[in-house]
Amino acid sequence: MRGKGSASVGSREARGLLSGTAGVVAFSLTLVATRAAEPAFGALTVGAGRAVLAAGLAVALLRRRGLPLLPPDGRVATIVIAATVVVGFPLLTSWALADVPVAHAAVVVGLAPAATAGFAVVLAGERPAPPYWAALGVGLAAVLAFAVVQGAGRPRLADLLVLAAVVLVGLGYAEGGLLARRVDGAVVICWALLAALPVTVPLAAAGLAAHPPRHVTVGAAAGLGYVSVVSMFLGFVVWYRGLALGGVARVGRLQLAQPVLTLAWAALLLGEPLTPLGAGTAMIVLASVALGRHGVHRGRRTGAGARRPSAGRRCRVLRGAHRGWGRVCPAGRQADMQEGFPGHDFDGSNPETRP
Repeated sequence: MRGKGSASVGSREARGLLSGTAGVVAFSLTLVATRAAEPAFGALTVGAGRAVLAAGLAVALLRRRGLPLLPPDGRVATIVIAATVVVGFPLLTSWALADVPVAHAAVVVGLAPAATAGFAVVLAGERPAPPYWAALGVGLAAVLAFAVVQGAGRPRLADLLVLAAVVLVGLGYAEGGLLARRVDGAVVICWALLAALPVTVPLAAAGLAAHPPRHVTVGAAAGLGYVSVVSMFLGFVVWYRGLALGGVARVGRLQLAQPVLTLAWAALLLGEPLTPLGAGTAMIVLASVALGRHGVHRGRRTGAGARRPSAGRRCRVLRGAHRGWGRVCPAGRQADMQEGFPGHDFDGSNPETRP
């Protein structure tokens, strides 16, 4: 029984890493697509308009599944996700990319794994083992050294905007990954997109009024389409699924490869040069990702084989972590469904087995 349970947990974490990798690849093109779209549409339109367009996809998916357009509970967590990854990160990076190259911003965004891991410790109670932190430290040191050499360490407003975006995205990833243990990741981002509409619609309208689209090229239109459909929707579907299955800190570490991929995309699609220093940083970062794969979590486990506390304790944990979600488990049986089987939907169905 123990061997079967361990194999199940290992398979779950492997699927989480696979989904997380797909999310990182999807997000690695975000800065490049944003830079391509910004001259034609303006930073505000690109930053907020992508969420408005993605909200249309969210409505279609929720209607197809017969789910409500807004969460019946857990609304505070949904608002946090909406404020961080739907509104904050896109706007701040769009403004920053109006002044700095993609390569400059990419190395600063490389700090996102540290932010995600930090919020995972605070919100999800995850405790990565020392090898995890050692591998993360090596990767982050390489990213920071690259940033300093390239001039990213100089105090600029754009740097501060990207750093603020990194903090917000770390919080949004951790909160979304925690919520995705109980609600399918696709539903999490759908609800966040719709919850953000009262903010994103006026901002997008203001952006269009201040900067009407001009000289729209195929590349600019493709860039806006990419950040709307992939970066703002499909990428989060697989990313939150990966965080829920593999653990926020473990899967979040995969973001170390994102700036390297972004540098490669920038060189290929925008003609930005890939220097020997960038190539060397790429090898170090990718090596740290591979070595950190075995940074096993200790303390409270988050997989299917986790030891479950009492029903009352689980209800208190849910109330603390998601405010309103704890109200759905007044009895031990319901608490078992919500906390004991992470990755299940709010109605008890498992997104892993749903057709």
